[in-house]
Amino acid sequence: MNLYPEINPFDTFMLQADDLHKIYVEQSGNPNGAPVVFLHGGPGAGSSPLYRRYFNPAKYRIIVFDQRGCGKSTPYGACENNTTHDLISDIKLILSKLKIEKINIYGGSWGSTLALLFAETYPHLVHSLVLRGIFLCRKKDIQWFYQRGANSIYPDYWREFISGLDTNEQKNILHSFYHKIHSGDMDSSRKYCRQWSIWEGRSSTLKPSSTVVDAFDDCSISLAKIETHFFYNDCFIEENQIIKNIDSIKNITCHIVHGRYDIVCPFDQAYDLHAAYGTSVIHEIREAGHSLLEEGITKKILEIYHNDEEFIT
Repeated sequence: MNLYPEINPFDTFMLQADDLHKIYVEQSGNPNGAPVVFLHGGPGAGSSPLYRRYFNPAKYRIIVFDQRGCGKSTPYGACENNTTHDLISDIKLILSKLKIEKINIYGGSWGSTLALLFAETYPHLVHSLVLRGIFLCRKKDIQWFYQRGANSIYPDYWREFISGLDTNEQKNILHSFYHKIHSGDMDSSRKYCRQWSIWEGRSSTLKPSSTVVDAFDDCSISLAKIETHFFYNDCFIEENQIIKNIDSIKNITCHIVHGRYDIVCPFDQAYDLHAAYGTSVIHEIREAGHSLLEEGITKKILEIYHNDEEFIT
């Protein structure tokens, strides 16, 4: 199954979220179709025109937006007034602006985190969840990728990632990158933003993909600034908050799509979510890592939304 043809939005606008932030929002597909919102990853990665093509434009009202500080949203790379609670509020504001009473949500990686947290906050607004590359934002999940775990899988990429950190700085790599990226030294900040982002891009696919790495490189400033800001602050949520509150969404249809060989967000996160979320359906994708662009993951997302009886509201 291939992606749907390229389409242009029928509506774009900048939404004033607060005194500082303006959010870029677009709609494409069928204005009277089933509303579905695409929550991109990072936090801080931004959206892509490619994301419109995962949904049948004849049947879906496709809503894509750039979260605070990234993509076409302004100010670019801003971390002030940029927390998980703020992003949840932005989704609610978008739904209110568009007069949508109930939404289908797709979320990948950090987008899966945000989708789950939004649903747990406003379950009455959510019709369904399709989640890819589950990220539960627990301390151990962050430690795996930025301190010890993933380094054993890609030691060559890891060496380049931590290049420039002394022995003491390597004891807490996240904190070291946070302080270097958010320092007043712009040249140093850009250097470490790029190292941070390329490490994630290289680790995101089972088979090496220059396309994926280049995409991470292109958004390295917003991605690294906002990710380090969020992860340094434990994503502004309680430890294991998603699992603790999972019963609040047990009646919401949920599909979990996860690559068996995901190094960024290992399969145990999908497994733990599915075990707690008993009504969810889990789809293990063999021969896939973390990226939406991997063939098996793309195919499964398309299949799920093609069987649209679950999503037409």
